[in-house]
Amino acid sequence: MPVDNWISGCLDELVAFRHDLHSNPELLYDLPRTSAQVASALRKAGCDEVVEGIGKTGVVAVIRGKSNTSGRTIGLRSDMDALPILEATGKPWASKTPGKMHACGHDGHTTMLLGAAMGLVQSRAFDGTAVLIFQPAEEGGAGARAMIEDGLFRRWPVSEVYGMHNRPNLPIGEFTIAPGSIMGSVDMIDIEIEGVGGHAAMPHQTVDPAPVIAALIQAVQTITARTINPMDSAVISITTIHGGDAFNVIPQTIRMTGTVRTLKDSVRDHVEARLNQAVTGIAAAYGAKGKLDYSRHYPVTVNHAQETELAAVAAEAVAGVGRVNRNMPATLGGEDFAFMLNEVPGAMINIGNGPSAGLHHPAYDFNDEAIAWGCSYWCELVRQRLPL
Repeated sequence: MPVDNWISGCLDELVAFRHDLHSNPELLYDLPRTSAQVASALRKAGCDEVVEGIGKTGVVAVIRGKSNTSGRTIGLRSDMDALPILEATGKPWASKTPGKMHACGHDGHTTMLLGAAMGLVQSRAFDGTAVLIFQPAEEGGAGARAMIEDGLFRRWPVSEVYGMHNRPNLPIGEFTIAPGSIMGSVDMIDIEIEGVGGHAAMPHQTVDPAPVIAALIQAVQTITARTINPMDSAVISITTIHGGDAFNVIPQTIRMTGTVRTLKDSVRDHVEARLNQAVTGIAAAYGAKGKLDYSRHYPVTVNHAQETELAAVAAEAVAGVGRVNRNMPATLGGEDFAFMLNEVPGAMINIGNGPSAGLHHPAYDFNDEAIAWGCSYWCELVRQRLPL
């Protein structure tokens, strides 16, 4: 089945909107222009309610169907923020702000949900209410949690919530999804090793933190390699090391940071416990002091089984049977839609972006050809979940 016919009349407008967002990227919660543009477009589309400032700079739109005999409400979510990356696409609509770019396709996600708003308002061919959620700060700021804490689901109670993300190199017009854990938890670790500083020519008078750090880097990898069931998943990545200011001075302290990613809460608990043991124990063995700051950031993204199948069926109605893969491989990349899925049953689906650079790459760009497919999916999902 082809995409919805109504899209042909507004596709140029949607592409222009996406290009404008791409040219003017904003980060985290600092989305004054993006949020204003989204809210203005939603009002122009004729949404029944448009509320700004939820979770600092989030936007919520409400669209009521032709009837409401069921009294049911479902939520559709998109993210809006960009990344601190210098763009290298060379496109006419490339970022005008050096060091900021839409390298994950949130400009496309926002545009597809806006297009869905236009289509749903135009037809209102559903029974109940659709709540469209435009979220800030997905890229590390936990904007989904901020919107929830700001009363998102208290003010707009929904029985189901759905998200969509683009997937590079999945063909245009195809979708992929799976039930269960589809994306990893994201935790941040900050390790400080304190020794006794001194002259580099007299190491015996010091407690050098550098060998402690070296031992720890090796040891933390054995947590995943030798203490976790090989059928489970976990990644510990040490990404920064900071210490010392002079070539001839043994520093007093060295600090390193990184991330931990897992697909199970039990594995997450295990890694945190073993990291604590490693930091304190190895530091003590060298006569130093070790401190671990373990910060749980995003939970595991878990698609609910029933809602996953419902999303897949809606995608098949748009793309056709055989173009929706229900066995999407899990990834240890994080997604703060997980916070919403912990509150309300739902699912996240991936839509094909065609041949492209990977997410978070300076040469990445959202594929405009995906817009019509994404808009059609959203509208079909609402029609199926809120049938007249």
